[in-house]
Amino acid sequence: MTPQKNRIWELDALRGICILGMIVVHFVFDLNEFAGLGLTMPGCFNFCQRYGHILFILISGICVTLASRSFRRGVIVFGAGLLITGVTLFMVYVLKFNRSLSIYFGILHLLGLCMILFPLFRRLPVWALAVLGAGFVALGVWLAALEPVAVSFPSAQGLLLGAIGIRPAGFYSGDYFPIFPNLGWFLLGAVLGRTAYRRRESLLPKVNADFFLLRFFRFCGRHSLWIYLLHQPVLAGLTMLLAAFF
Repeated sequence: MTPQKNRIWELDALRGICILGMIVVHFVFDLNEFAGLGLTMPGCFNFCQRYGHILFILISGICVTLASRSFRRGVIVFGAGLLITGVTLFMVYVLKFNRSLSIYFGILHLLGLCMILFPLFRRLPVWALAVLGAGFVALGVWLAALEPVAVSFPSAQGLLLGAIGIRPAGFYSGDYFPIFPNLGWFLLGAVLGRTAYRRRESLLPKVNADFFLLRFFRFCGRHSLWIYLLHQPVLAGLTMLLAAFF
């Protein structure tokens, strides 16, 4: 089976590796949260937990320059993020899980919003995208270093501030990817898409993308949204079963 037409295999494979690393991180979290095992994250996955999202966002930024329906895709992804928020709030306020499981502005909210906003940046020259991207990253780093502001959370004002990267006092979110600096990483990914992938071709054409492991990574990358939506309920259920029997 050859790579699908118009898809760049290494982008799918890298996205698949990112999503699989995320599953491992979340599985360790679930084992600690629901089974009380007190496991320590392996070093490589600890690095993945801290910085893997940057690679995932960069890849998404590359891909948005290769797609023709980024706005429509963004609405779908953002809607999936809202669904995740609804499910986690139900778990917290109805099923009485720990409130730290609530997700107010996670990776799906971020990527959906980035794709929705990208048409505003699409016609900018590459140098302007690069300057904006670097500036947004720097702004996000600065905002993250600020002391929490005296705004109640969750509230409309608190949610808005949290979304852009200003933490209100008492802020909590199980998955948190604010607009700044992450919109900057997305735009820097778009710079890579407009330069390294301007021909819309693989940069590694001589690699055998049908090698079984690469094929598996590509599959995971192509279906990353569905994997993200389904992995946590499956992992949580499996963990609770393990806790019940062992």
